[in-house]
Amino acid sequence: MSAQPITREDIEAKFREIEGGAQSPVGAAKSGARVTAVVVIAVVVVGAYVIGRRRGRRRNRTVVEVHRL
Repeated sequence: MSAQPITREDIEAKFREIEGGAQSPVGAAKSGARVTAVVVIAVVVVGAYVIGRRRGRRRNRTVVEVHRL
């Protein structure tokens, strides 16, 4: 055991050390989740575009005629 008493500053310093070590993996996980979310959104948008194009090509029967009187 040490002869010095444990002070509030010692406890706060140790807590900051532990907290700093825990924040790094959390930040990396958030970054990975953001990248995954962006990729999923991009795939959904591209998929909707492709499906819409195919559907539009199949239903290309509409003809609009404008007559001026």
